[in-house]
Amino acid sequence: MKTTNNTVLITGGSAGIGLEVAKSLLASDNTVIITGRDQARLDNALAQLNQATGILSNVSNEADVNALVSRLAKDFPTLNLVINNAGRAILYDIANSEGAFESAQDEMLTNYLAVIRLNEKLLPILKTQAEAALVNVSSVVAFVPGSLVTYSASKAALHSYTQSLRVALSRTSRVKVFELMPPLVDTEFSAIINGHTGIAPSAVAQAFFDALATDTYEIRVGNTQVIYELYRQSPDMALQVMQPAG
Repeated sequence: MKTTNNTVLITGGSAGIGLEVAKSLLASDNTVIITGRDQARLDNALAQLNQATGILSNVSNEADVNALVSRLAKDFPTLNLVINNAGRAILYDIANSEGAFESAQDEMLTNYLAVIRLNEKLLPILKTQAEAALVNVSSVVAFVPGSLVTYSASKAALHSYTQSLRVALSRTSRVKVFELMPPLVDTEFSAIINGHTGIAPSAVAQAFFDALATDTYEIRVGNTQVIYELYRQSPDMALQVMQPAG
């Protein structure tokens, strides 16, 4: 996949991994559009990005998604790279918690179902381009669950969907399908699970950029590769490693 002269949409691009990926792509002469649910955070991100476009939009809200797709079709008809990065994570005790269903519903909608909806609506645009790609951002927990129970389940579902979508689109179109699978990353998003011990989001962005250039479709960043190899050798041991202490 080419790494320059793309028109790129990054959902959840106002902070963390999405923001760093936006910086990387802008530095390589791409047109970048980011979305976010909070106007102040979006404005702060745009202040750090040279000539990016920001759109206030919540991927879990159908009306917002429809408005976003209409705007993209009208103002960015050359859209050829979509990075589904927006996410939701809720920490709760699955064994002793009320509200587990509500938490699960929230996370599954944002992290999994919303991705399917947006991809469905944007694929007609992507299929008209000479070269195009979808990027679904999952996680190391797509292989082995961690302390964020439903977040892990949503990323496992996203991983399975991504594999199926890759096969289907390879048979019917030129649209490539990538999956970015970070380990624990030091962002505000991961603060609830000691994210300060994770890698820098800029390292994830660099890994993504390198993989895009080489058509490496499953991008197992840093410790994700370690957990993946351990899981292949011993699923039980990998599960133990991924559980929080205590």
